[in-house]
Amino acid sequence: MNIDRIITPANILDKLSWKHHVSEDEVHEVLRSNPRIELVERGDIDGEDVYLGMGQTVSGRYLSVFFIHKKNNNAIIISARDMANKEKKHYGKKKRY
Repeated sequence: MNIDRIITPANILDKLSWKHHVSEDEVHEVLRSNPRIELVERGDIDGEDVYLGMGQTVSGRYLSVFFIHKKNNNAIIISARDMANKEKKHYGKKKRY
């Protein structure tokens, strides 16, 4: 999957900071470092589906990043948080795109 641009709306950026303690830089680190990507659900608009990107930050933090992949290869961030234990177990088993 190609991601040319990562867009984090201001209201989402605020939520990431206060609720999940995740920075915008960490989101970029995960999505730019060959994350494991899974389809979460089909979008209401054809070609705009919700995906989960799982990866590590430069500091070693394991994050789950939820985003909408647009037809123009933009990723609109909708949430990001520390990986759950169950996700960490499956992290090494998932196929990379």
